[in-house]
Amino acid sequence: MPETLINQIAAGEVVERPASVVKELAENALDAEANQILIELRQGGKALIRITDDGKGMEAAALPLALERHATSKLPDDDLVRIRHMGFRGEALPSIASVSRLRLTSRQRGSDQAHSLSVEGGRMGALEPAAAQPGTQVEVRDLFFATPARLKFLKGDRAELRAIQDMVQRLALANPAVGFRLVQEAKTYLDLPPAKSDVQITQRLAQLMGRDFADNAVPLTLMRDGMQLSGWAGLPTLNRANSLSQFLFVNGRPIKDRALYGVVRAAYRDVLAPDRFPMLVAFVTLPPEAVDVNVHPGKTEVRFQDPEGLRSLLINGLRDAIVRGGHRASGALGQGALAAFQSGQPRDEAPTQAPNFGYQSGYRSHKPPQRPSMGAIDAARQFQANSLQANSLQASAFQASFADSQGHGAGPGLGNAFAPLAKPGEALLVREGDGPLDANDAPLQADVSQDFPLGAARAQLHKNYIVAQSADGLVIVDQHAAHERLVYEKLKAQLAEGALPRQLLLIPEVVELPAGDVALISEHLEALADWGLVLEPFGQDALVVREVPSLIQHADMQRLVRDLVDEIAEWGHSLSLEEKLHHVLATVACHGSVRAGRTLNAAEMNQLLRDMEATPKSGQCNHGRPTYVTLSLTDLEKLFERR
Repeated sequence: MPETLINQIAAGEVVERPASVVKELAENALDAEANQILIELRQGGKALIRITDDGKGMEAAALPLALERHATSKLPDDDLVRIRHMGFRGEALPSIASVSRLRLTSRQRGSDQAHSLSVEGGRMGALEPAAAQPGTQVEVRDLFFATPARLKFLKGDRAELRAIQDMVQRLALANPAVGFRLVQEAKTYLDLPPAKSDVQITQRLAQLMGRDFADNAVPLTLMRDGMQLSGWAGLPTLNRANSLSQFLFVNGRPIKDRALYGVVRAAYRDVLAPDRFPMLVAFVTLPPEAVDVNVHPGKTEVRFQDPEGLRSLLINGLRDAIVRGGHRASGALGQGALAAFQSGQPRDEAPTQAPNFGYQSGYRSHKPPQRPSMGAIDAARQFQANSLQANSLQASAFQASFADSQGHGAGPGLGNAFAPLAKPGEALLVREGDGPLDANDAPLQADVSQDFPLGAARAQLHKNYIVAQSADGLVIVDQHAAHERLVYEKLKAQLAEGALPRQLLLIPEVVELPAGDVALISEHLEALADWGLVLEPFGQDALVVREVPSLIQHADMQRLVRDLVDEIAEWGHSLSLEEKLHHVLATVACHGSVRAGRTLNAAEMNQLLRDMEATPKSGQCNHGRPTYVTLSLTDLEKLFERR
């Protein structure tokens, strides 16, 4: 085949769209140790892509070589195993030149002369002197003019620009020390100065991922077996409807790996709804010989020497970050609630804010949520310990105190500590300066400190929402969602210790089901028994419940078993044992937690707040919904137009 045709075929693999050209040329600039990269476009890159860097540059004799196929200086000793550069095949420039009008201009550092070389449709011109600053400029005009059939498959200018923005964003996240500027037809879409300090890196993160992410992300840090994980993991309550805000890098190279995305979902499994996706920027660093980056034309997929080790590193690092997030929930929740109040929209109709890839005007700056100090956490734990001792509020007793929601008594030994705060249907009366009052105007828990991270309980609304006063605002807690998480974490801890307490039912409960459902759940009886729920077939159309985990002994067994059947039917046979365990425990915890509609007194409400502060992941329930929302005094002042 003619050389030009060979190059055009190669371009079909390397150059899919303008974003592919930007990726290859920007990566060359990074390999050249550039400190600043300027990307200029016209018509989404279809008419013009011009990339200018201040890197090492090239000597005159190197320009024609750079445009030859498979000519590269990035593989010392021809070692294709220990690849340390972004580009290494030596085919990007000739492939791009074969389907465009390309001009390459470069001046080597320390030299006083630049040179230029043009290629049109694969035909190389003569080397010429040029005027240029140290570094390299590659100008690509009329992409695919030499292969017009390819033009029909390109999208509109805006879509191509968005693809380029996404690519530049990934490169900018992976290379914070390098400045990036993206311009189209005199309009600047991205302007990122080099970020050297931690403060500057946080600013870049905020500009690229949004201020919400910068304020509500937990640092990733884990090293094992020669592999290192770093970056940031968003709190579970800061999530999106797709995975576009998940960025994975291996040795600084942006990748799209389905298996690793699956690991991310597994790590967030018990804190996020199945149809929501966390925000993430994760960097994996490992020896070059431990990863093969030469398995995909666009180098967006890689293979690992130890995929199980990497999976373990990623999932453990993410789960550790989620736990270190503690009871924190995204500060964006309060902003969303405030926006809903101001617009009159229900929360689920409020517009969702997505990353704007550098459009800072798309974000509203707000005060980041107050992070509890270690002293506050210690105080919360001490308060919890004191309360447990004074009121006998051990986990089982606390669970029993909520039993009336299922038609049971409060349990022995609780005395008056769980007397109702107000009679059903009665409102709480609040008098300024006195704290919350019950229907008889008796002061209630006014001495509880509001300096705890979640403040002090002041009222219960609609028998489900606890209103607490914090040092700088208020906190609204969904009591069912919050207690569901507490029960779930307790069940997981007991199961991990092999000490999941069971309660033998004095009167086994019979649950009638269709014969098909009985057969379906019968396949999982042994696993359910391991998790504390002992069921037996009772004929062809019923099951009998004989033992249950102690924490849920007062749950509605009819509803619990039927919900388990629905869960198992949804599993199919595609989930692992660990995933099935998650679903079972989440369902069990849901049925074992205090229900909405249960009136709580002050001691119960404050104890719930203290338990949340001492329990990791308590910022969201088992289904990924937030357990509480905070509104600062500033938010309240905005709501009432005081600001």
